Amino acid sequence: MKIALTRPVSPSLARCELTHMARAPIDVARAAAQHAAYEECLRALGCDVRPLPAAPGHPDAVFVEDTAVVFDELAVITRPGAASRRAETGAAAEALAALRPLRYIEAPGTVDGGDVLAVERTVFVGLSTRTNAEGAAQLARALEPHGYAVRTLAVSSCLHLKSAATAAAPGTVLLNPGWVDAGAFRAFERIDVDPAEPLGANALNAGAAVVYAAAFARTRDRLQRHGLTVRTVEMDELAKAEGAVTCCSLLFASHGATATS
Repeated sequence: MKIALTRPVSPSLARCELTHMARAPIDVARAAAQHAAYEECLRALGCDVRPLPAAPGHPDAVFVEDTAVVFDELAVITRPGAASRRAETGAAAEALAALRPLRYIEAPGTVDGGDVLAVERTVFVGLSTRTNAEGAAQLARALEPHGYAVRTLAVSSCLHLKSAATAAAPGTVLLNPGWVDAGAFRAFERIDVDPAEPLGANALNAGAAVVYAAAFARTRDRLQRHGLTVRTVEMDELAKAEGAVTCCSLLFASHGATATS
């Protein structure tokens, strides 16, 4: 079974941090309904959905992926690149403390979880406006003793590495080759987004199926032709806050190391 930590949509979502998108009106009630449907999709796929406490004063709190990176052996509590988001990590750390040994990214390092992509035992870290080289180096020091190879990639055309590439299935990367160095993933199977859907590279492997935004029908067809089972969810309101399907949960195996191991 997979555990999915989620967090409710904040009523202040309209004041979210934005980097690559122009600010547009956000219907918070619709965003909350889409988020609830997303959680229900994860439950239907057998995930144990565990909502963290609401954080009404933190506009971006629903994007819980950025607060931690969870592996079987440990969890790394991040230090988000946007200063306004750093107080969000406490709730994730509290929830993870009984499930994994914890490590922390310390100043001056910054890491957003959306910049960390694990494909088998290789961990790609995007160097972006939110994640810096010092944060990536700290993450490498935490992970390499457990047998992970950590590689950095430049990210400049989108918010996070996972805006440009995600692991749609074990050993299979869904990517937008215009936004990331596709050669970095040469050791893995590759599915390119449809050229008309540059934002379509974000997919969440939930084990039983790939959770995917309904807006990207052409790329969804590519995933299905690859033999993957796809469950679509509406994400367009959350997308106005630069959110996507991986952003809205911390999804990890329930059978990893515990804090006392």
